[in-house]
Amino acid sequence: MRSPDSGQAASAIAAFNAMTGHAYTAYDFAGYHASRNLEDFALEAARPAWPRVPDITRDELAEVTRRILDDPASTDCPYYLLILQANVPHPAIGNLIFWPAAGTQPTAEEIIDEALSHRPIPL
Repeated sequence: MRSPDSGQAASAIAAFNAMTGHAYTAYDFAGYHASRNLEDFALEAARPAWPRVPDITRDELAEVTRRILDDPASTDCPYYLLILQANVPHPAIGNLIFWPAAGTQPTAEEIIDEALSHRPIPL
């Protein structure tokens, strides 16, 4: 049986998602502690869900990539990766960063050049 407040919680979550573009569920709010602390969860929730930047430059994308390369364990890393996913055409930008071709260690600029040069196969 649902508690009397569950409808209010669902409404509040739906309003939050509509305002922020996120797709959180009640479980996300109740179970965040399993994977991160409250501060990290709040930071994630406060950031745009899909950070598309229409006029982002190659140098800015390289800087975001450099931040990931410099500290892949950073709590900001998932957000930086989301920025890249939203702003480059390559469907697997994370693979270019975390699993480069064997024996290579590309720079942030080389990763971005490859990501920006990607063209989807027309169907």
